[in-house]
Amino acid sequence: MTTGRQRRRPAGEQRPQRQGSAGGAERGGAERGGRRSPPGAAPPPPPPWSASWTSPTAARAASGSYVFRLGNTVHALVAARRTTQLPDVVPRVCLTASNLTRALYFVCDTVLWLKSVGLQPDIDAPKWRNWATKCYYFSLLMNLARDWYEVSWRLEHAVQKEKIKENSSWDKRNQELNCLKCDGLHGFFLLLFQILKNHPPLVLDMVKNLCDLSGPLDTLGIYKTNPGVIGFCGLLSSLVGILTLASPHLKLKQ
Repeated sequence: MTTGRQRRRPAGEQRPQRQGSAGGAERGGAERGGRRSPPGAAPPPPPPWSASWTSPTAARAASGSYVFRLGNTVHALVAARRTTQLPDVVPRVCLTASNLTRALYFVCDTVLWLKSVGLQPDIDAPKWRNWATKCYYFSLLMNLARDWYEVSWRLEHAVQKEKIKENSSWDKRNQELNCLKCDGLHGFFLLLFQILKNHPPLVLDMVKNLCDLSGPLDTLGIYKTNPGVIGFCGLLSSLVGILTLASPHLKLKQ
């Protein structure tokens, strides 16, 4: 009789497994080990934070950055071609050399960009970075040489004008220059102050070039300074650049 007792299984018969527990074990293993893909299925794409994955937005930004660098290089070359037609020899040489070295700087910067995005991983980044800094440094020196030429030319013009019209007292500017007859360093600085006060674009261009010079001097080891000074000079240079963009009459003409 089987009532109240469990039926004995014949020898060799296996106990059937519960479907729920087996399925639960498989689901638990799948949850712990990750979702299993069927055989022959394509692997899922890597997550956005993976180093080998590039989003469409990042790709568009990379191409836009490349176009921006290419545009800067072309703009520098066009400016160099335009400055070769200047009548004065010193500004023509200084500005042409400055624009050409600035174009070389943008070329080096583009090579470093190719290294940073992984398109050319075998590029020697320190060597190209050093070349870019030297090109930028030489470009700033040429700009400062042009600025000093403008200052010296205006100083000489002011002195000649003072000698020609030293007896006239009706011109207000001549009255200011007549008080600078004293020779020596004091008179030189007074005359320089008058020249710079009457030519704000020249002052702004000199200030911007001097501020930009702090970075290459520190990088090349010519004059070491602290990051605070470099940051302040960079901020001041940016403010001068914004001011010349907002007021084009304050930009020094080439």
